[in-house]
Amino acid sequence: MKVFQQISEWIMRLIWTNLLWIGFTLFGLIIFGIMPATVALFAVTRKWTMKEFDFSIWKLFKETYMKEWKNSNKIGIVFMIIGMFLFFNLSIAEQMEGFFSLFLYIFFIFLMLFYMMMISFFFPIYVQYRFSVKEYIKQSFIYSLVSLKSTLLILLGLFFIGFLLLKMPGLIPFLTGVLPAYWIMTVCMKRFRYLEKKLATEE
Repeated sequence: MKVFQQISEWIMRLIWTNLLWIGFTLFGLIIFGIMPATVALFAVTRKWTMKEFDFSIWKLFKETYMKEWKNSNKIGIVFMIIGMFLFFNLSIAEQMEGFFSLFLYIFFIFLMLFYMMMISFFFPIYVQYRFSVKEYIKQSFIYSLVSLKSTLLILLGLFFIGFLLLKMPGLIPFLTGVLPAYWIMTVCMKRFRYLEKKLATEE
């Protein structure tokens, strides 16, 4: 009976958090809501990875959203500019002909994947540490570059989550944001603890 209760609590916890993520994203007219809403989503999942469950998801989500709205949107603009630049160059390379164009196309595909991994690492770093805007982007770049094992784990987990949602599309409105966020946060928290412990032993 206790197991079923815990499962029910987890299902409600996941669904409620995902609905908040969608709602607050729409509240910011999507373009100004997606960044602070996703930061708030990762703030909630961070608590779960720390085995903290006795808190108001609504309160934490709303407070994080309001507090980080301005700063997260600043960083979001930087990421958007980078993404537009990469997409523009990828589109040009796709229309070109010859071996060099193929090389360019593959190169920009790789950069796009690397860019997406930077964004995946950014949100856990953002809710875990206090940095400047420049340092957040720098740290996201470094983690994407050196954390190969974490990157592979994240990609593997996202693949299975994507496969699950494709097979059961009815779950998309309820789990499409929270499941990837929880998985990415779980992988990153293990990485953070390892690096913090390693740094502490070296001092």
